Amino acid sequence: MSTTVSNFVKKMKYLIVLLILTTMTTLNAQEINLEKLAIYETTLDDVMEIIDKELVKKKMKEVENDFQNDSNEFNTVRLGLIYHDIALNLTFFDKTKKYAGYAQKSYDILTKLSKNEETTPELMIYIESYRASSLSLVAGENTKLSLLGKAFEIFENTINKYSSISPRPEFMRGSVAENLPFFMWKKRKFAKIDFESIIKKQEKNNNYADFRIMSFSYWAWARANKSKKNREQANKYLNKAIEIDPNYKAGRKRAEELKEKYGKK
Repeated sequence: MSTTVSNFVKKMKYLIVLLILTTMTTLNAQEINLEKLAIYETTLDDVMEIIDKELVKKKMKEVENDFQNDSNEFNTVRLGLIYHDIALNLTFFDKTKKYAGYAQKSYDILTKLSKNEETTPELMIYIESYRASSLSLVAGENTKLSLLGKAFEIFENTINKYSSISPRPEFMRGSVAENLPFFMWKKRKFAKIDFESIIKKQEKNNNYADFRIMSFSYWAWARANKSKKNREQANKYLNKAIEIDPNYKAGRKRAEELKEKYGKK
């Protein structure tokens, strides 16, 4: 076989594999039942994005009791998610080290679900998004940058599969990215990319994301785009973050603080 023919065959094989992978990604999205997804979004709402430290402690006890009484798939997912929020809210701020290791607990629970072929497809959006975020918290707790790289690989795969139907993957990656140190600029850039992507999708479909994700996203966009040339748009988004969160359940407090800060410049 000539070199030219050989190279042609290799290119054709590559294109065929690429086509199969693309089709598989499309099929994965098509397999998701959007009505079922909406139900899960509502029923998992109370264990996601908790910003009250006392509430997250109370909720953990409740979720652990439910799991002990019935360790079904849904209660297992809830346990993985609440452990993530425990790690996010308490692990890095509690000097007693009482809440050390919860990120690893979350990651282990969600990884087991991720590898189970019988796991409900609609739940995989939450499992993979929070699994990646938990691993990033493990990386921070143990100062292992290699784990952060692995977390972003999981984020990338999850976003490719599910971001067209759920804001959760981009929201979680953007939330991790915005809190990284400045020298990790290659990963920090995703804060701008992901929150802007969520906002654009919401503009096309008002039902894409709930008020908490949008309130945080508007605030995060304004925080990530702090230059004076973006100040007018940033203030518009901060006003939206405040308006849609009247009871301070999401990004309102942070938006008010950032708006005041920008007003002084």
